[in-house]
Amino acid sequence: MSFLESLRIGSSGLTAQRLRLDLISNNIANAQTTRTAKGGPYQRQDVVFMPEGQNASVPQAVAARRGGLTNLQGGVQVAEIITDDSTGPRVYDPTHPDADANGYVNYPNVDIVVEMTNMLSATRSYEANLAAVEAVKRMALKALEIGR
Repeated sequence: MSFLESLRIGSSGLTAQRLRLDLISNNIANAQTTRTAKGGPYQRQDVVFMPEGQNASVPQAVAARRGGLTNLQGGVQVAEIITDDSTGPRVYDPTHPDADANGYVNYPNVDIVVEMTNMLSATRSYEANLAAVEAVKRMALKALEIGR
């Protein structure tokens, strides 16, 4: 594997985790949004990753049986951004402008504790990818020093 290929793989991980962090921060920012343009409360979003070079419509085990994994490039790509359709909490607040006829307000299905845990995980993954990219850069510089 070349240095440039290693850098590309690490950078794909950095890009993927940055997108994950963006979605998490969007979820946290909208944790109290009870009305969206689509109507109803905000729905939590999450990202699904898959290996680069894999066909999203063919599961990895099926592709392996067919011999389709020989062309994997390494790295990660976004398969899709999914919306969590589960219902959020209903809170009795008849003074809220979005309350229904019974005085209940539907809040988003965003759990701050879960989002903060996901944020820590994404941050650690980002740091690990960054450390890998830095290690590749150091190895490339050492290889150049050998040639002097």
